Amino acid sequence: MTVQKLHFPSAQSFLNEINDNKYKDRLVAIDFSAIWCPPCQYIKPIFHDFSDELPQVDFIEIDVDESDEVAAAVGIRAMPTFQFYRNGKKVDEMTGANLAGLKQLLKQYQ
Repeated sequence: MTVQKLHFPSAQSFLNEINDNKYKDRLVAIDFSAIWCPPCQYIKPIFHDFSDELPQVDFIEIDVDESDEVAAAVGIRAMPTFQFYRNGKKVDEMTGANLAGLKQLLKQYQ
């Protein structure tokens, strides 16, 4: 499975997307990052690798500079931040380029 790089013009458009029926009963893993953030660039290929290993999970990448309203609305304060949603509700969050932590959360919620 591939990582979808999405841009949202508003917080409402983000909420509409994660509440879409195509994600019903599936884990949605979202990487909030920025191109200028070295830790974000370090973990990005690993996030992409997980998308191949876990086809039952939907992976989304959001650039906080392109979707700043969304980042503010969901409380992004540092990057990278990974948020995990199921049925439109946030189930967990992790901040930092922590490979072991990311892997553990993906396995836990898949």
